[in-house]
Amino acid sequence: MTDPSSEMRLKVVLPTKILLETAAIKVIAEAENGMFCLLPQHIDFVSTLIPSLLSFVPPQGQEQFFAIDQGVLIKHGDEVIVATQNAVHGGDLEMLKKTVEEEFHLIDEREKTARSVLENLEVNTIRHFIELGEYL
Repeated sequence: MTDPSSEMRLKVVLPTKILLETAAIKVIAEAENGMFCLLPQHIDFVSTLIPSLLSFVPPQGQEQFFAIDQGVLIKHGDEVIVATQNAVHGGDLEMLKKTVEEEFHLIDEREKTARSVLENLEVNTIRHFIELGEYL
């Protein structure tokens, strides 16, 4: 059994839900100026994160991985909170790579659809302004 003072509470938060809440003995993340490691007795810390891998080691010892979008990491006391727009959890790097590729493909398709809808809206708005100009 591990000493509670040698653990942190890791929480990965998305805009719509808490993706993960677990104990961790180590958290590794990446900021603009490079990778860093947080251990339970680390001082309080705040950092902006770049799109990268976030890893953590639970007390059981098997390293876990997240692919994350940009975000913010806050360590306060024994709590580490990572707030990000998107994150994908994977037990191992190969599984994570496959999951990320699938997720990014879905995001790309959604963005293409959204861009198409916006383009149609712009065209219709311009068309209505032209029609209004004909009546003035």
